[in-house]
Amino acid sequence: MGMFDNLKDKATDAVDEHGDKVSEGVDKAGEFADEKTGGQYGEKIDQGTDFAKDQLDNLDGQDDDIQ
Repeated sequence: MGMFDNLKDKATDAVDEHGDKVSEGVDKAGEFADEKTGGQYGEKIDQGTDFAKDQLDNLDGQDDDIQ
């Protein structure tokens, strides 16, 4: 098993166990970025956070990380 396979397995385990917390973190990061840019890029930031959450679901194969 390569280094990246090991990292992916660890990330998958973390998402399985704490997906809700990871999703909250993604939301908070998006809100922070939106605040710091004065809302100028709100739509793009929302697209990015949605994409990140979709990738979390793809990682563990479950649609349970999005709140």
